[in-house]
Amino acid sequence: MAPHPASPPHPVQILIVEDNPADARLVREVMRDSKVINEIHWVPDGVEALAYLRRQGKYADAPRPNLIFLDLNMPRKDGREVLHDVKADEELRRIPVVVMTSSQAEEDVARAYDQHANCYVRKPIDFEQFHAVVKTLENFWFATVELPDS
Repeated sequence: MAPHPASPPHPVQILIVEDNPADARLVREVMRDSKVINEIHWVPDGVEALAYLRRQGKYADAPRPNLIFLDLNMPRKDGREVLHDVKADEELRRIPVVVMTSSQAEEDVARAYDQHANCYVRKPIDFEQFHAVVKTLENFWFATVELPDS
């Protein structure tokens, strides 16, 4: 059987930047059933995210992600700062960033897009809605659009 036309020859690298382990686990569970082969990496805050993306310290051999799922409200360095730093960095700015947050603040939506987020999604409260949102993101990012090489 031929591979799906949008399937890359190597796994899609996904970085989840999320301080809530339960939310990170839900994304992983949904992506495990993906039609696209993927490898998911998780970091719990913005400081770890930037170290991962810049391949510093324990992340020296980290693969470059093809897509970042980014929470806004995190300890140490929040997602707003991470988004700014990623999009200001010539080496990182092409990586699509999906902001996934519980923030209902309109100023967070505007600021995320001002800082070149690729999309902004509010996290649903219940599991079934969360699952549906992640599946929709999966279908869009892996079956519809072309991701940059890592």
